[in-house]
Amino acid sequence: MTSTAPRTVIQPDGAAKPRDVGLSDKELIHAYRTMLRVRAFDETCLKLQRSGRIGFSIPNRGVEATQVGAAAALKKTDWLFPSYRDFGMALYHGISAEAMMHNMYGDALDSAKGRQMPVHFSFTDPIRFFSISSPIGTHIVQAVGAAYAMQYRKEKHVVLASFGDGGTSSLGFHSGLNFAGVWKAPVIFLCQNNQWAISCPSEKQTASDGYAVKAEAYGMPGVLVDGNDLLAVHQAVSEAAERARKGGGPTLIEARTFRMGGHSTSDDPTKYVPKAMVAEWEKKDPVARFEKFLKKRKLWTEKQREQWYAEAMAEVDAASKAAQATPRPALETIFSDVYATLPAHLRRQGQQAFDIAKRHGEAEAGDGAFPL
Repeated sequence: MTSTAPRTVIQPDGAAKPRDVGLSDKELIHAYRTMLRVRAFDETCLKLQRSGRIGFSIPNRGVEATQVGAAAALKKTDWLFPSYRDFGMALYHGISAEAMMHNMYGDALDSAKGRQMPVHFSFTDPIRFFSISSPIGTHIVQAVGAAYAMQYRKEKHVVLASFGDGGTSSLGFHSGLNFAGVWKAPVIFLCQNNQWAISCPSEKQTASDGYAVKAEAYGMPGVLVDGNDLLAVHQAVSEAAERARKGGGPTLIEARTFRMGGHSTSDDPTKYVPKAMVAEWEKKDPVARFEKFLKKRKLWTEKQREQWYAEAMAEVDAASKAAQATPRPALETIFSDVYATLPAHLRRQGQQAFDIAKRHGEAEAGDGAFPL
């Protein structure tokens, strides 16, 4: 049975139980600085969207510990199937703020060549970061398929599928967990229970006692963890990863947390989230909690925080300026990255598109010759 009390490691005074938290001092500082970079990226993107320079963003404030704690438990050879509220997973494993910002602008250096919405990142180096998808829950099934392929090839990698509490109401959740349980696929299901599926509260989307308990129906362990405790999330995901690598099958982890902002920049949470609830969770800020822990270990000072946050803001600001100065994707990218050899009918359509662009005097058409 799943415990009703969330697992914790960092105590209210900043002490950790157990003392050995499974991360070196260097890794702890990297995790902390990653959370600061998430906040810097988050705040900058909100300003860029409000000023009309990008079209959309997803707030991450309040859920940073879940993202970073989970990422810290994985190897670069593992696969991440993230949700769109997972900035920290990419940043922790070495994806630059500039690479992410190119996606926010949808420019020529965007890995998706402007074909995706902002916040829909996709990377293959230095980590395997599967393309984020807007339809809720679809990536859960894809993650299980990838995990089953690894199992079939006898690889010792694992897959992490991250989704919000709203994702548990999708068909993909049932299908994915059902097949993963049957196949004993090496996949970790990380439900970031941030209390709201856009404006729908948890009590209106499930009658069960939380989400971790749902694991029992699919024949896998369910773990409830304090999602604002980076070390507790790291511990739970590490255990699930070790179990999966040994052939023990999948695990469902519910990380109980709270998004201290809207679902997206198109959303106004003041219309549905009670002020008292926001105030209560503000006191549980995961960044402040981790600072208490680091201070207890003499790894943190207020002066260091100011310096590191200023560096994070400078990094993101430079990334934004670089992306803003990058040209938009060239016209031919509409047709590229799909076929190894472009079919004749698409080649004709490509030439027609270039002819139209040339008549309208668009620079992207060059001399009017379709280059593919």
